[in-house]
Amino acid sequence: MKDVKPKQGGLNAEIQSRIGHQLRAMYDDVVRQGVPDRFAELIRKLDGPETVDPAAKTDGSD
Repeated sequence: MKDVKPKQGGLNAEIQSRIGHQLRAMYDDVVRQGVPDRFAELIRKLDGPETVDPAAKTDGSD
């Protein structure tokens, strides 16, 4: 392990590199898992057209 001095109060380059590799490895696994079916269904519902409940009218125009 090389002794690389950190810049004023920061982590040295080797520690930053190790943290970066570990974070990439962890998030690569998450990205490969894909979106669970229940979340995909929820997204489809949220992206779909809104339905208006006629019983919910409150403007008194009828």
